[in-house]
This record gives sequence, C-alpha cells and structure tokens, in this order.
Amino acid sequence: MNLRFESSCVCGVWLSLCLLLTSVTIASDNDTKTVSDKPLIKTTHVYKTVWDVKVEADVYRPEGAEARPVVVWIHGGALIVGSRSQVPKQILELCTRERFVFVSLDYRLAPEVKLPEIAEDLKDAFRWLHEQGPKLFGADTRRIVVTGGSAGGFLTMLSGAIVTPKPTALVSYWGYGDIDGEWTRSKSTHHGVPVPRDEALAGVNKNGKVLTNTDDPAEGKARGGYYRHLRQTGGWSLGVTGIDAEKEPGKLDRFCPVKQITRDFPPILMIHGTKDTDVPYFCSTDMARELTKHGVRHELLTLEGAEHGLRDGDPKKVAEDNARAVEFIKEQLAQK
Repeated sequence: MNLRFESSCVCGVWLSLCLLLTSVTIASDNDTKTVSDKPLIKTTHVYKTVWDVKVEADVYRPEGAEARPVVVWIHGGALIVGSRSQVPKQILELCTRERFVFVSLDYRLAPEVKLPEIAEDLKDAFRWLHEQGPKLFGADTRRIVVTGGSAGGFLTMLSGAIVTPKPTALVSYWGYGDIDGEWTRSKSTHHGVPVPRDEALAGVNKNGKVLTNTDDPAEGKARGGYYRHLRQTGGWSLGVTGIDAEKEPGKLDRFCPVKQITRDFPPILMIHGTKDTDVPYFCSTDMARELTKHGVRHELLTLEGAEHGLRDGDPKKVAEDNARAVEFIKEQLAQK
C-alpha cells in the first residue's frame, strides 16, 4: 500500500491549508471480508455549546459495546480554516483495521475567536471525551493517541501540555511548537500573489458569525486569502492569538508547547520536510531538542527536500515515514 500526505489548494496557489490523504491499495479478487474490513459507524456529537455556536466532533466506532482505544484527529488550516470532515484516510484505515475508535474534532476558528478560546475548546473536547466517551461510543480513555497536521499538529502538541489527564501519545505532522516565534511575525514571500487588506478582511468577521469549520468551499477560499494576507504582512501570530508577542513578551508562553515541556510530556512522533516554506522545519527540531533535554521519548522523521504536507518528498520515504507513524500509534495504544 502506497500512502502519502498531500496538500490541496483552497485558492489556486496556496497549498498548505486543507490536508488530504490519498492511498492506493492493491487487493486480490479472491480477498474476503473480515471483521477488520467492516466500516466504522459514524455519529456526530456536540461536545460544547458557546452561546448559539455548537462545536462538534465526528466519531467513527466499531460495532459492539467493547471498550476500545481512541485515536483523535485535529485538522489543520492555520487556525483559520479547515474542518473535522477532512479526515486522513491512512489513519481512518488504521482505526478500521485495528477496531479503534476514531474521533475528528472541530474547534472555533480565528480570527472571530482567538487562540485562548481555541485552547479552551481543545480542553473541553477532551473533557467531554473522558466524561461521555465511554458510555456514548465505548471509548477506552486510558489509551488515547492525538494526531494532527500543521495547525492541527500544533494543537496536538498543545494537548500534551494543557489537557488532563494527558494523552497516551502524540503524532504531529509538520506541526509547530511555538506561536510567537519570529517566523510567525515575519513577512513571507512564499504565500502567493499579494492579497490587499480590504479583500482579506472581507473574507472574515461576517456579521460577527463564529465558524467552527469551512466546509463551504467559497468560505474556505475567502479565509485562505485572509491567511495569506497575514503571512505576507507578518501579522499571522497577532491575527490568530490577539496578543502582540513583541509588546507583551512571555504572554504567549502558555500556548507554546515547546516552552511547556516537562518530563511527563507524552511520547511524540513528528514528521517534517526540510524545505517547508509554511511551517519551518526548525519548529520540529526545536521541539526535539527540548524533548531530549527533559528526557521525553520522541521520534523526528525528516523528509529531505519536502515542502509542507511532504509535497516534493521522495515517494518511497514518504510512504515509509507514514507507515512508521501508523506503527507508532499501534504501539502506543497496545500498552496497558
């Protein structure tokens, strides 16, 4: 099976918001269905309501009442776009094969809310999972692996710092451990044709409506333009956090996983390309250095020459590293 993460474009030239996973499976005509081939049962749940905003999670579970380990997916999209519907096929196939419960989360999106509120959504999602998951869908909440890509990789790392009880392990695909680094405030030349300020602002804050997903392609495209404008002007960190890291140094530390690592931080596997122009590769090496300092088990799988989403990476190496990530999840969930 050849597995590969790829980025899809929401606005023509921008290839780094919505994550899709494609796969090719070669099977014999004589293959017969087994229990592991049976599709998981999908249900949608509201895990919190803020005023009139319902924040939801999709749960995919096997039949039966047996308690089963959980894999959580947190979508990417710069904290501005994305949806729980953007499910990585590779991980869903793993959960189908191994009969794990799979949970894909939405969260409120910036800039209508800021990172402190998004972090509260993250904590509330796991509180709901622990309190309601066992009886609603047979979740064995003693064994939870959190996974996510890009901004979802950031939130995956953040879960290791702010969620209680801590997840069993984490898998971050091209994520970042800081939200206040110089790269988050620098003007980027890698984010396409300049987007005028008026055009960018027209795509967000529509009638004060708070979004939890961008399943509407037009909405996603408009908000993608807003993100590109922020990166082009160096305003991304301020735009999604509401905190000026230069004027208020240290105020974002609690939202930066790289600054919150302790010896009990969960084991983590990270995958990153060395030529990533959206989330710099050093974001993962910085995490690895701090994890080493605190004696935390970790793996960093490096894709030489690969862009964001492992685009342009050697297909064989991409497949190998994605397979290793799947194996890591299985290893962690097998532990009692």
